[in-house]
Amino acid sequence: MFFRWLLRFVAYLAALIMAVVLIAYLTGYGYLVKGVRLSYLSGHTSANIYDGQDFDTREVANGTQTEPLLSSSKFNTAAPSKALSAMLEETSSTSFLVLHHDSLLWEKYYQNHSDSAASNSFSMAKTITTLLVQRAIQEGKIKSWDAPAIQYLTWLEGPYAKTLTLRHLSTMTAGLDWKESYYDPFGITARLYYGDAAEETMKKVKVTEAPGKKFVYQSGATQLLGLCLTKATGKPVAELASEWLWKPIGAERKATWHTDAEGGMELTYCCFNAVTRDYARLGKLMLHQGKVNNAKLIDSSFIAQATKGNLDPVYGQAVWIGATGKVAWYAMQGTLGQYIAVVPAADLVIVRTGNHQKKAGKGKIPTCLQTYVDETIKQFAPELL
Repeated sequence: MFFRWLLRFVAYLAALIMAVVLIAYLTGYGYLVKGVRLSYLSGHTSANIYDGQDFDTREVANGTQTEPLLSSSKFNTAAPSKALSAMLEETSSTSFLVLHHDSLLWEKYYQNHSDSAASNSFSMAKTITTLLVQRAIQEGKIKSWDAPAIQYLTWLEGPYAKTLTLRHLSTMTAGLDWKESYYDPFGITARLYYGDAAEETMKKVKVTEAPGKKFVYQSGATQLLGLCLTKATGKPVAELASEWLWKPIGAERKATWHTDAEGGMELTYCCFNAVTRDYARLGKLMLHQGKVNNAKLIDSSFIAQATKGNLDPVYGQAVWIGATGKVAWYAMQGTLGQYIAVVPAADLVIVRTGNHQKKAGKGKIPTCLQTYVDETIKQFAPELL
């Protein structure tokens, strides 16, 4: 009797789940099925740093020559300050690495993470996409940052579609009809992340406000920028990343980039998966003004421009701007606290990956990022303070 009831219950439950899934697809919310599977059924409430293992991805190949990261004579000899240790633990960090004068000064891994484990960059990928667009400009594939986006995306709509430029997309001054939310399952950010048609999703986003007038952080802007890059070059963004960045910086391992489907479009606003040391090599490229061993990959004038505040003093071109006292620094930043921070005056690159972040009470620089940089400068370059 009990087993018959149990079988009937299971059958009803399966039928209910199938009905819910069918309704989701028929009403345009089919992406929620993937979202639930990759988040809630995996023990998370949103995206996580290892979800690249479950997404469709495209490889970003590394080359045969690895740029060495030599260890300093002081490598891992100094214990981190109490404040830094506490913040790393509080935010469930998985790695923390410091380069000083191009040498490894500190490198630690936590929670079963390792130097061979790739993790999701999240919005640090916005910087990578922006660097690739700059390289496309240098290669003559794109005329300039002031090129109109509609030149590449002829389907753009909205009262200001014709005035939107690539610069507006990179500086988060695009004026899009876009509400940024990482936890609203019905929002457009979730639809773009878990959906299987990035370009079709972006075709529904209109340019409703005058570009260049107001800073509003919108992931959709960088997805449009990535689409422009693909249209201009005729190549997948991951292939460009391999050719123009990953091989030249001497990455030690291949990376991957989330795509909306197998063989599809990269999610260029997020979702680049790499190991911590290769994130450090990317920071080193920025620190050296776009050069690797005196070979120019990115124009130094662009690095200087990108790392200065735009309409908002804390954001340049896909780069966040901070300071420790009078010491200026900038950072690539991704949700859950993925950071590559560069402190030019101290010749420092700081990389942190992990599961949580501590957001700011005031301003736009997260408290945890401020602590990571402050404490590293205090410990390894105190003469600047």
